[in-house]
Amino acid sequence: MVWLGHSSFRITGDKVVYLDPFRIAPGTPADVILITHDHYDHFDMDAIAKIYQAETVIVAPVRACRRLAGHTNPVCPGDKLTVAGLSIEVVPAYNMDKQFHPQENQNVGYIIHMNNTTYYHAGDTDLIPEMKNIRAEVVFLPVSGTYTMNAVEAAAAVREIRPKIAVPMHWGTVCGSRADAEKFQKLADCNVVILNRGI
Repeated sequence: MVWLGHSSFRITGDKVVYLDPFRIAPGTPADVILITHDHYDHFDMDAIAKIYQAETVIVAPVRACRRLAGHTNPVCPGDKLTVAGLSIEVVPAYNMDKQFHPQENQNVGYIIHMNNTTYYHAGDTDLIPEMKNIRAEVVFLPVSGTYTMNAVEAAAAVREIRPKIAVPMHWGTVCGSRADAEKFQKLADCNVVILNRGI
């Protein structure tokens, strides 16, 4: 897995999966692109164009899919689907005490099953009750606060999910800093890997 900055990742296995590509350099073409919501720092049309090919499938909430062409799969929290041979679960992502990501917008996170590993990308979310039902070996969690949960809340999410590895995200670009990632690393009850930005 490669962190591409902010909340953007590339996971490579049987397929090449990008999550929330944002301000990325041209890279390995995507088999699947997963978009969590339609804010500019998660739904970047220029970034998508850099990794899109004719066979690429884009999975995104309805609000984002309305602005996309090509092979798209509009999703809502609770959906389960198979895309390019990958099993994907769509889970809620929303704010509890902030106005930036209201639950009624139906923004999402994703659980991806690939190469005998389960990955969870939380999207822009607070620590929400639904996290107690999520099980994943590798989790990508926002830690910067302001628009999402902070490092303390992300550490509480780890106690709910019980992953093997947690990777902090949503820091270093729009808001948050490495200090937020390091605070999460100190507080979390699992192996926390702070990734350097890759390409």
